[in-house]
Amino acid sequence: MVDLPFSPAAERNRQPILDQLLALLPPEGRALEIAAGSGQHAVAFATALPGWTWQPTDHEADLCPLIDERVRRTGLGNVLPARQLDVLDADWSAGGPALDDGFDLIYCANLLHIAPWPCCRALMQGAARRLTSAGCLVTYGPYLEDHVPTSEGNRQFDASLRANNKAWGIRRLEDVTQEAASAGLHLTRRQPMPANNLLLVWHRIHGSGT
Repeated sequence: MVDLPFSPAAERNRQPILDQLLALLPPEGRALEIAAGSGQHAVAFATALPGWTWQPTDHEADLCPLIDERVRRTGLGNVLPARQLDVLDADWSAGGPALDDGFDLIYCANLLHIAPWPCCRALMQGAARRLTSAGCLVTYGPYLEDHVPTSEGNRQFDASLRANNKAWGIRRLEDVTQEAASAGLHLTRRQPMPANNLLLVWHRIHGSGT
């Protein structure tokens, strides 16, 4: 039996994130997950949200069959086959058929700080194009905030990220908010989470034609 990737962080944070999703989401809908990684969140959330169809994606094509295998072992019927997706691709197609529009949720955890800054704009613009009018983008991870003291843990984490790759680093929430506004999205909820993370909920700006 093939060994599946396992993320201790995903295992730790899945229940706190799920608690927020259960309070936020209606009983049914269509979800697109960006940067699904090991697939642990996809399986946990699709299990707890049986009325939702879950589409996992990841930048790394090699992870897709492993996500599918994790899903297969659970017997879940509401998770679609994982597919490769690079947010920097204009149509999010990764060389295959373009994704459908009309997602009620686009979920993205722990991407922005381990991706080049242009990925933030691409995520916001792509999400704005593919969300339903009442749909939301949910992002999760660490952020720097003006007028909010940065924890020592996040300070050290940011330094280690930048030392590893100059294009990485914890992003300023104010900068992310500006990119979202340019795409026609605005922040409707800021939820503090364990380990100095934030869960952020973004909706369309009223009257935006994005």
